Amino acid sequence: MRLAIVGYGKMGKMIAGLAPQYGFEVCAALDIGWDAAELTAARPGVAIEFSTPETAVGNIERLAALRVPTVCGTTGWLKDLDRARAAVDEHGSALVYSANFSIGVNVFQRLAEEAARLLKDEESYEAWAWEIHHSAKKDAPSGTLLQLVAAMRGAGYSRPVSESSNRAGSHPGTHEIGFDSAADTITLRHAARSREGFARGALKAAQWVADKKGVHHFTEVLFGGAKCS
Repeated sequence: MRLAIVGYGKMGKMIAGLAPQYGFEVCAALDIGWDAAELTAARPGVAIEFSTPETAVGNIERLAALRVPTVCGTTGWLKDLDRARAAVDEHGSALVYSANFSIGVNVFQRLAEEAARLLKDEESYEAWAWEIHHSAKKDAPSGTLLQLVAAMRGAGYSRPVSESSNRAGSHPGTHEIGFDSAADTITLRHAARSREGFARGALKAAQWVADKKGVHHFTEVLFGGAKCS
C-alpha cells in the first residue's frame, strides 16, 4: 500500500524507515506547506500525519478533502477535534486519532482505568498523575496524561487527581499514575525507551484505517468496540 507521510521530522523519518515492515511503500514525504497537487500525484492509499499542534487540524482537513484516510499522531490539537470530525464526515474520509500511539501506553491506560474503578469508593486513597518528556515537547501536561486522567474519571474516580509535568533533556516519555493512603501506595508507570513505539502504533493504525470511514480512536484499532463518539 502507498503511504504518504505528512510532517517529515524525527517521527516521520522513523515511520519511513519502519514502513516496509508493515507492507507500505512511502510514496510521499511532505513537510509544512505541502502541495495538494504533489500529494494527489503520489496516489497514496493512506497518510500518517506527525506535524505540530498548530498545523495538525489544517492538515487533517486538507487530507480529508482529498479523501485520503489519515492517522494523526500529533499531540496538543484535540481541542479542534470537532473541526476535524466535520471535515472527515463532509468528505466521506477516515481518521484515527489518539494522544499517544504507543501500544504499551494504551494498555497502561486500561490498567490505570481499572485501578481507578476499584478504588473509586475507597475514600482513604488519593491519586496523582505525573509525566516527563524531552524539553522540546510543546504541550504540558501531555495529551497522554490528560487522557489517562480522563479515563480515571470515566471509571468513576471523582476525587482530586494531582497533576504535574516536567520537561528536560531528551527523555522520550514516562507517565505515572499513583494512589496513596496511610496504609500503602500503589504506583503504575509506563516508560518509553524511544519513539519507535509511537511509530509502530501509527503504522498499525494506518493498516487498519485504509478501508474505513469516519473518525476513530486508536483504542478501536487495538481493542475493538464501538466507534468513538
